[in-house]
Amino acid sequence: MHTITTALLAIGPPGIPVLHPQSHYAHSIFELSSWVLWVCLGIFLLVAGLVSYAGWKFRARPGDADPRQVFGSRKWEAAYVIGPTLLLAVIFGFTLHVMHTSDPPAQASGDDIVVVGHQWWWEVRYPKLGFVTANEIHIPAGKNVQFGFESMDVIHDFWVPELGRKIDMIPGRHAKIWLAADHPGTYLGACAEFCGKEHAWMRIRVIADTPATFAAWSSAESRAVTPPATTSEQRGLHYVTSMPCASCHTIVGTSARGIIGPNLTHLASRETLAAGRLQNTPQQLSAWLHNPDAFKPGSHMPNLHLTDDQRNDIVQYLETLK
Repeated sequence: MHTITTALLAIGPPGIPVLHPQSHYAHSIFELSSWVLWVCLGIFLLVAGLVSYAGWKFRARPGDADPRQVFGSRKWEAAYVIGPTLLLAVIFGFTLHVMHTSDPPAQASGDDIVVVGHQWWWEVRYPKLGFVTANEIHIPAGKNVQFGFESMDVIHDFWVPELGRKIDMIPGRHAKIWLAADHPGTYLGACAEFCGKEHAWMRIRVIADTPATFAAWSSAESRAVTPPATTSEQRGLHYVTSMPCASCHTIVGTSARGIIGPNLTHLASRETLAAGRLQNTPQQLSAWLHNPDAFKPGSHMPNLHLTDDQRNDIVQYLETLK
């Protein structure tokens, strides 16, 4: 039954498993969806069967009189009303239970992680740990994590279907939900609310670490970057802090303090660039700096018209940010 249901409903953004629950929050939603699907399928088969039978049994034949009319039958009208009403009441009851299970009340102690939607990337804050990153969210596996959500521009919708429900991110409002991952792994998601030209490339990566790995990762994220060692890396740092990069991006430990674009403090430790648009390799990073609009038209990342030498030095420096 699980396999059939998944096959029938396995839809969603390419590469993102929609019905493969990996937490108790997501599992409760999946079970409700599966149950409603089978109930609706049963109703469809019943109605289709009755219509087919009636069409065959009472088909017109030469010489037949007009069939007897049954409109105005209180018995049938009551059945038509009471039956669906009872069924909807049962579904509503199960839905209330799942709503409570998949989204319990927030704790007063505050959010573990705050995600802020931008056009078109995700700012990820860890208020209790004291650092900020972007696009890739690390959580400890096997632990319930309270998320807060905000938006800096338009309505976005955060959705990692394997871990929990969707949540709208509305400017001026702070929303909260719980997410969890039963096992370590990488769980993919996307913005589920059309938010502009590059909505399709506003991807999410939630990386569930073992407790030890998460502790090591969070410790590394809390540290400032080390000074560049080579001449090329030093020139790269100079370009980053003296050009418009520093007005948009933050690199802790340097004079770059911008908050318009993603925090770059530990850029080299991330798996992707531009909210999942590119793999984070030196070649892809160089191509992104050369012409961002070639990969993400309409993004707020400007083309600075860097020379090949400038771009090479900046890439050399950014590759040290681990």
